[in-house]
Amino acid sequence: MKMTPELKKAQHNMQPGEITANGFLGDDDRSLVDIIEEDEEKMLKLNLEFEKVSEMMKELLEKGRKGFGEPIKYLNWEIKVDEARGFLACPFEDGIFRKINVILTNNNLNETIIYTDLSVHLLEKHHFLQGKGSDFRLSPNKLKRVLEL
Repeated sequence: MKMTPELKKAQHNMQPGEITANGFLGDDDRSLVDIIEEDEEKMLKLNLEFEKVSEMMKELLEKGRKGFGEPIKYLNWEIKVDEARGFLACPFEDGIFRKINVILTNNNLNETIIYTDLSVHLLEKHHFLQGKGSDFRLSPNKLKRVLEL
């Protein structure tokens, strides 16, 4: 993959203060292309498909919404969904998403991931799991464990 003008613009949009206060890259100084390619390789190695992972995350988000801001238990997970007023733009400039945070804990492992509606979109459409050190980084290994895939 090559750093196209569109990807350069997206990487600019991911900087702190552009869309969110902390940005999407954390302390990761690699190019957007390098971040995406490494995560694609890890997902492939772990036999994780971006579409299937995102579908599961959407399903768990919808289950968690039934708690109206309170944690609910569903199978092996505890799910808490918080919705705030407002929206966030995708740094790839292809959508606007509600401010929805999901705190998903695997009760068997006592391990948690935190994701947003935008995180799911970035994973599914752009194969972008955010940079290392980002508040909402979705590590492929942790996804596999917490989602039990």
